[in-house]
Amino acid sequence: MRQPLIAGNWKMNGSKAATVELLNGIKAGIGDIGTSEVAVCPPFPYLYLAEEILSGTAIRYGSQDCSREEEGAFTGQVSATMLRDFGCTYAIIGHSERRLFNAETNAVIARKYQMVVAHGLTPILCVGETLEEREQGKTEEVVARHLDAVLDLPEGVAALAKGVVAYEPVWAIGTGVTATPEQAQEVHAFLRQRVAKKSAEIAAKLRILYGGSMKPGNALELMAQADIDGGLIGGAALKAADFLAICKAGDANV
Repeated sequence: MRQPLIAGNWKMNGSKAATVELLNGIKAGIGDIGTSEVAVCPPFPYLYLAEEILSGTAIRYGSQDCSREEEGAFTGQVSATMLRDFGCTYAIIGHSERRLFNAETNAVIARKYQMVVAHGLTPILCVGETLEEREQGKTEEVVARHLDAVLDLPEGVAALAKGVVAYEPVWAIGTGVTATPEQAQEVHAFLRQRVAKKSAEIAAKLRILYGGSMKPGNALELMAQADIDGGLIGGAALKAADFLAICKAGDANV
């Protein structure tokens, strides 16, 4: 049985005071979470608060991105070594918003994935199609291309053994529209089967999260699906009560 992972992607939200309040709220309720692994990914400036407040708890934390470079003259970027220095466990890689707004290619994302793994962090690799691509029947083609960017690395399928995949249908992010459990399961199953063609063992252990507007009201049904192993949570991660409710839904499906 794969341990559910509920990871909060806070995106560019919050303030110092709001971050302290949210972290303390999650910390206060973590004792009610029995099985799910819980992680939060605040904006870069607030990672130090995660390190301070979450120290000694079971709550892990990570970043929303990572540079593909080791170090050097790369203004505005943050390296894997810096993230590791702050005690990060996870780094989100290839989120659809970075693909769109920062023109990140599959090659760039694959290089970031390598860098994160090389420094002992766990990448959360995001894959997903736009509404136009779904309507054109290209969902599997698109997510396969995103996944293959890592599968085609020199490390091969072994690279995925050190990461997590998150399926985030772009048409369901921040729109209030959510894929039905059946739609989400179909894509999750496709992704697992694609990995299984390379290694059944790695595929069986790979955690694949759903990242399209998971909320307390739909989390239980989504995570009841055979191949959905948790969630990459956006808006609902900004309220401690909602986020913890999703974590409890993860517990209920183990």
